[in-house]
Amino acid sequence: MPRKKVENKDHLKSVLEGFFQTLHWVVTATAGVMVFLVFEMQAYTIPTGSMADTLRGAHFRLRCSQCGYRYDHNFIPERYNMPANRTPNFDVPVLPTDPRCPSCGYYLSTFDIMPDGQVYSPPELRKPVTKGDRIFVAKCIYQFADPKRWDVVVFKNPLQPQINFIKRMIGCPGETVELIDGDVFIDGQITRKPARVQKELWMCVYDNDYRPVSPQLARFNGHSWRQPFENVTGGNWNLAGDGSSVFSLDSPGGALHTLMYNTAIGNDFKATYAYDNPAMYPIMPICSDLMLRFSVQEAAAGSLVGAGLTKYGIAYRAKVDFDGQMVIEKIGQDGLPVELASKETDVSALKFPIQFSFANVDHVLVLQAGAERLSYDLGTGYDGTGQPRTGMMPQATIFGTGVLRLAHIGLFRDIHYISRDAGGFRALQAGEGEAFKLGPDEFFVLGDNSPSSKDGRLWEAPGLGNNSIKYRQGTVPRDYLVGKAFVVYWPGAQKPFEKFKVIPYVGGLKLISGSQTWGPLFGQ
Repeated sequence: MPRKKVENKDHLKSVLEGFFQTLHWVVTATAGVMVFLVFEMQAYTIPTGSMADTLRGAHFRLRCSQCGYRYDHNFIPERYNMPANRTPNFDVPVLPTDPRCPSCGYYLSTFDIMPDGQVYSPPELRKPVTKGDRIFVAKCIYQFADPKRWDVVVFKNPLQPQINFIKRMIGCPGETVELIDGDVFIDGQITRKPARVQKELWMCVYDNDYRPVSPQLARFNGHSWRQPFENVTGGNWNLAGDGSSVFSLDSPGGALHTLMYNTAIGNDFKATYAYDNPAMYPIMPICSDLMLRFSVQEAAAGSLVGAGLTKYGIAYRAKVDFDGQMVIEKIGQDGLPVELASKETDVSALKFPIQFSFANVDHVLVLQAGAERLSYDLGTGYDGTGQPRTGMMPQATIFGTGVLRLAHIGLFRDIHYISRDAGGFRALQAGEGEAFKLGPDEFFVLGDNSPSSKDGRLWEAPGLGNNSIKYRQGTVPRDYLVGKAFVVYWPGAQKPFEKFKVIPYVGGLKLISGSQTWGPLFGQ
């Protein structure tokens, strides 16, 4: 055989061997991936907003046209005569009512109602719809370990086992669950959220970095806009003299100067969600777990800065004395401060700007100044913060003495699990005064978007199982747990990589989550 033919034959053989080796590698890798996806990990897309803003279904990605604050708003295809879980590839008006900015309170207009009742929306006011977050779920994990409280879990909907839901794990077997004024009580004691979870669940009430360009318009909660922080009588804070978003004080001498947030001007402390229909806002309960934060840009020696929050009419204050002390105190019935906790601080170690925050959440007062932290436990029992007064709006204040410059002022509220006081609504399970006892292998779940989540509170019938088995109403049986959310691998956002995240106590997924609303009360 000629030498050239032999070389060609050897070359062809080599190419074929390389091809089949590559094919073998591809098939093996594909098989491994398939096994991994089937038995260990699976990708899902969140279809609805029951876990917003932690995980979002199809939604509008909005920016306030006045202050520039970015926020998300729910898209419900049925309002557009589209089938469930459909995401249009064209711009549409935001229905059924104008969304409200969660910071400045401006109602964004995207449509008009014509005299004949038809909706008219010019093309320039319509908005694109963004698909839901895409996440990975760790399957079968609960065959080897029990779920942890605050996990985000995927499970078969007990009322429709062919559909998967995604919620947050709240109650575990043998526990007694009760929702009181938005908080979760387990076996008669408040249960506190881990720091990573709490960070995800703070919701904006006001951010002073975002200021309207046309404050004279009468669309800010029904009136024109003005600064919601106001000087209390005798206060000498300058709210616009050193940059429009900076609060400054130049008042040596020891007198205390106070700013108070006016809920009649800015957004109030009701448990509202920018993600939801603003028509629900007036009937939402008041949330009294708040956080006030700002950045101390400058503080002269001898100055003092602090923040105050009230809950059920009881006033708490936290302050930093720049001569070296941090203090948390309560204002007594006689109007005088009672020290609850204090610590000496090395002021020289606090480098400006100093991040300051004061929170009253889950019956704990927390003061943070730079890396320094001071806390006070108000007690875990029902009366840890006094008798609940759910109709009382809390107050938030900033106070100080000396020479100060504050920037990045923000006010936030905690998640509020609604169990009553929402247009006459009362939870069927775990409502206030109706503690819900879980049996063996029974779990209780809630959605982060409490006003728009059909979860364990609202399931109105026993769960369905094989062979005519019935599961107790309001519970998720152990054998219906699918897995735990692991990571948002492709966020539903205009700039996806801005919001790539590992889900704190991750747990659920795309699965058709129960973002149904509360029937005729909120409409669907």
